[in-house]
Amino acid sequence: MPTAKVNNINLFYKVTGTGEPLLLVHGHPFDHTMWDPQIDAFSKQYQVIAPDLRGYGKTALPKSDTSRFEDYATDMLALMDSLGIVNFHLAGLSQGGQFIMEIFRQAPKRVKSMILADTFASLDTPEAKQIRYDTADRLEKEGMDFYADDAIFKMILREHVKTMPEVAAYVIKMMKSTLPKGAATALRARAERIDYLNLVLPSVNVPTLVVVGRQDEFTPVAKAEEMQEKLQNCKLVIVEDAGHMPNLEHPDEFNEVVLDFLEGISYSETSL
Repeated sequence: MPTAKVNNINLFYKVTGTGEPLLLVHGHPFDHTMWDPQIDAFSKQYQVIAPDLRGYGKTALPKSDTSRFEDYATDMLALMDSLGIVNFHLAGLSQGGQFIMEIFRQAPKRVKSMILADTFASLDTPEAKQIRYDTADRLEKEGMDFYADDAIFKMILREHVKTMPEVAAYVIKMMKSTLPKGAATALRARAERIDYLNLVLPSVNVPTLVVVGRQDEFTPVAKAEEMQEKLQNCKLVIVEDAGHMPNLEHPDEFNEVVLDFLEGISYSETSL
């Protein structure tokens, strides 16, 4: 994987395919390989850029050991600068969805469209915010195993852990391979994010797709509908029989939904 020197880190990324650029931002606690089925499908029509966020995969945290929520988005914009890419489509799942909202906030004129998958835009409750801090502390003390062994039943449907053993094993492997410090740093940064639901989404003026698994426990359908209500030009798609990671539980359906959305944008542009 190539690297880009951005914001005092060596950011690893993968670029595949040609066409309009599409930046894929992974969730927590994963890396760019979370998007493997999408990279294969989307790169047939688009230039797909899939980075490892700071503290995840092969990308280390900065030596300063400080990372604000905004820094993760700034990293992505600097990466696109390094690649000479001005305008691009954005897709993010879970925390990746929150990060792409911040990318839009920082550089709205560069974003052609947004795909928000299994994420939410509102602030955490005080209890949920404290859980992020408590989990971050525990990750640094105990490592990733306890988190992975528990979270797998919410990342994908409980029954899919049995019926899709290869998917379950892959998700668990990604979680357990993540450095605890990187995961903890992101949790603390996310705990201090702004209210994107009310401060950012109403200003989003690009086509937006919201996708969510019907049985997602982390970010329920109600959260997706909440975002849809705030967005000017939004399509909501619910993937049946899926939890928090429909991109891995039902990759063909997920890919079709995203590609139909992107192709619809291209058709509208060429019809003007």
